[in-house]
Parts: sequence; C-alpha cells; structure tokens
Amino acid sequence: MSKKLMVTGSLGLIGSEVSEYFLEKGWEVHGIDNNQRAVFFGSQGDNSTNQDRLAKFGESYQHHTIDIRDRQAVLDLIPRISPDAIVHTAAQPSHDRAASIPFEDFDTNAVGTFNLLESLRRFSTSVPFVHLSTNKVYGDAPNFIPMKELETRFDYDDATYEHGISESFSIDQSKHSLFGASKVSADISVQEYGRYFNMPTACLRGGCLTGPNHAGVELHGFLSYLIKCNLERKEYTVFGYKGKQVRDNIHSYDVARFIEEFIQAPRIAEVYNIGGGKANSVSILEAFQIISNISGIPMKYKYDETNRIGDHICYYSDLRKMKAHYPNWDITKSLEDVFQDIYNRYMEAKA
Repeated sequence: MSKKLMVTGSLGLIGSEVSEYFLEKGWEVHGIDNNQRAVFFGSQGDNSTNQDRLAKFGESYQHHTIDIRDRQAVLDLIPRISPDAIVHTAAQPSHDRAASIPFEDFDTNAVGTFNLLESLRRFSTSVPFVHLSTNKVYGDAPNFIPMKELETRFDYDDATYEHGISESFSIDQSKHSLFGASKVSADISVQEYGRYFNMPTACLRGGCLTGPNHAGVELHGFLSYLIKCNLERKEYTVFGYKGKQVRDNIHSYDVARFIEEFIQAPRIAEVYNIGGGKANSVSILEAFQIISNISGIPMKYKYDETNRIGDHICYYSDLRKMKAHYPNWDITKSLEDVFQDIYNRYMEAKA
C-alpha cells in the first residue's frame, strides 16, 4: 500500500513541486489548497493551472479545497487522511503585502500553522512535519553585518559569514515586517511542538525558492517576476541598494529532494537555512545580465531609491548544517540551470 503525503499549498511553487516529486515516487498525495494566492495577488498570482499538472497522476493525487484558517476543517481532515508525513507550504508569502492585510497574513501564517500542528498532535506525534519557513524570521539583522560594495553586488565583509547565514543567527531585536513576524510565530510553534511533544518537525528557512512553476508577481517571486519582465519587455522597478542587493536562489526541485531526505530520517525540532548558498547567489544587476544573455532582450528597468522596509542588502544561506545532517543531499541545479528552466517554461507556455 502506498504511503500518504499531505501537502498544504499544493498548487504553489514548492507545494506543487513536492507533490509531483512524491507522486512520481509512488506516494499518494493529498493536496490542500484553496487558491488563496489569487485573492492575495489577483489573477497574476493564480496558481490553479498547477492542478492540471497534478491531475495527470489520476487518483494518486487527491485535492481538498480547504482553508487552513478553518480550525474545525483541519481538525477533521488530518485523521481522515491519516498521512505518513505532512509538508506545510501554504502561506501568505509576501513581505510587502502583509501590512495591508495584517489579519489575513497572521491568521494564515501563524494560526493556520498552529491549527495543523495541534490537529497532527491529536492524531499522532510520530508523523514528520516539514514547515516552509523563511529567512525573513531573521528580520533586517543581516543588514548590520559589515558589508563591502563590489562592482555589481554587496557581500559580507566579515569572515564569520564566509559561507553565509547559519541557523545560529539571531531572530531577535530586528525589524521583520508583519509577514516576518507571523512567520516567526509559525516557526517557533513548529519547533515547540517538536521539543515539547517530541514530534519530528523541521523549519526550512528559505532564501529565494524559485523554479519554472512559480507564478511570480512584483510583491513575491523575485526571480520569476524579473525574468517575466525581461521576456515581456516590461519595466522592472529596482527598490534601493543600487540594485546590488543579493539573494541565493534554490530550485524547487532541490527543495523537494531535501524534504524527502528529512522524511526518510526525521529529527526533532530541527531548523535549516535552505537556499542556493553562495554559489547560487545573485544580485539584481547580475540577474539582469544573465537573463539578457539568455533571451537576447535588454532589461528595461527604473530605479527607486527607497528600499523595501526590512529588505536584506545581502543574504545567502550557509548550507553546511543541511549537508552534515543529510550528506546525500546537495544542490543539483546551478544558478544558470534555474534561469534556463524558468526561461524555457515561459517560452513553452507562450508557444
């Protein structure tokens, strides 16, 4: 009998990638998604086409249109599915959008996560629970690391951070944005259920999670949206830091692979900074050049000196803990692969 995986946010970037990955491995996947992204971001954020991708697996994929804010629905659902593992990717994902929808943001990110944890605890304390957290739990504290300005990017000017930000970095005494605060609440709850009830849980504090299935919009999905602007010859707005702000990009496929490793050998209340690491880091200016080289289209952009509140000047993940705990895992998709995959998917869709 096939194992059962429950995936919240199953139509999103990571949720659909994880669903497809485990379906191909022979799992039965129960997807939880009410396409709330379309409510948060309008038609451009609509993820419903990803359901068509998952429908090709027939009855192996079962979809549940449930809102994780509905406590009773969540309490009823988990025992009904009886999952062997849960991957929680559902969220209000935008750093900027949260301030205009604070209740929706907190109820989705913090309360929704808590609903899932308590429902799972009542069902079983031995089922692995993987939570997609965010590097925004660190707030703007990374900005206070000494920086050096290079020709096309900022970088850390402190040998402590040669490999990037590690999981020991403080989440305290910094400006998070309301989104960051709601995700901190969820992150701490996932850890606490792990420690207090001895449950196998993991918080994956993502850098830039990206890939060809990302419905990128200006307020969320930096790389996908940037590439889309280039290919559609739309003007991209750079907010502050001279366009030299740096992010590490990890392909959604490599995220799914790490989740598989954790589920196979789960640990109690773990935290991992999951991103592309230094090798897959890129500034906005560098990203402009890479996609222009691929597409042959010059990047159109304008500059706004006002940086986004709490935005990181430079952030890339220290992957050493992940690799130490799960030595079979490593990045398989290079930065160039990530750009090419997003470009190819856009051109296929256009064709």
